[in-house]
Amino acid sequence: MRRVAIPLLLLSLSAAFVLSQDRPTIQAQPNTVYVSADGKFEADPDTAVAQFNISARDDNSRGAYDKASKQTEQVRQILRNNGIDPKKAEISSFSIQPVYDYRQAKQKLVGYSVNADVSVKVKDFSKIAPITQQLADSDITGNQSIGYTLEDMDAAKAKAVEDAYRRARQSATALAHAAGRTLGDLSYGSVDVFENVRVSPMARSMSKMSAAGATPAPTEEFSPEKVTVTAHVNALFGMK
Repeated sequence: MRRVAIPLLLLSLSAAFVLSQDRPTIQAQPNTVYVSADGKFEADPDTAVAQFNISARDDNSRGAYDKASKQTEQVRQILRNNGIDPKKAEISSFSIQPVYDYRQAKQKLVGYSVNADVSVKVKDFSKIAPITQQLADSDITGNQSIGYTLEDMDAAKAKAVEDAYRRARQSATALAHAAGRTLGDLSYGSVDVFENVRVSPMARSMSKMSAAGATPAPTEEFSPEKVTVTAHVNALFGMK
């Protein structure tokens, strides 16, 4: 959760805002109305995140390392073939580990395994299906997952704040009207913005697929899950 103070412009008054890590405590004042409201905005994701694992095994560590290097080069070539710079891909973990046979009383070293977790962000969603299918067909990777997220959050935050403020002002107007008064200008406001930016996996453990074009992709015609941004507004208005 991040709290931000956002200026709101009214007809003739520049409102004063307070940035605080705690919910503000407002002292009751004559001829004012204090309201709170929640708002939200659902945005289409702008980035797809492809995550996959590279795994190789051999009798010795050097052999496992060389196999993993060859597989990684195949991954780089698949990315290039789809117009993606391999430098855009990120490795979150890399390990070389001994493999033991525990079926006997004394464990026995039977080889070494190399594992790497890789992710790449893609703006053009049409490239996702070819990349995942080519990775699966090449039998390079283990688990694959595709998720979607929103990197450009600023516009979505502003929309959520606007929605929350609209609701707050509607409530204040209704209260003033019920009291036979007229709502005045905003004299104070604070905003909390909450971001839901998790990467939601859409596919996992994708096995080797059939020939390209034989059947639709599992995600064919489905839309990526929207990213929801919510805002909480506290507002103090004068009453005429």
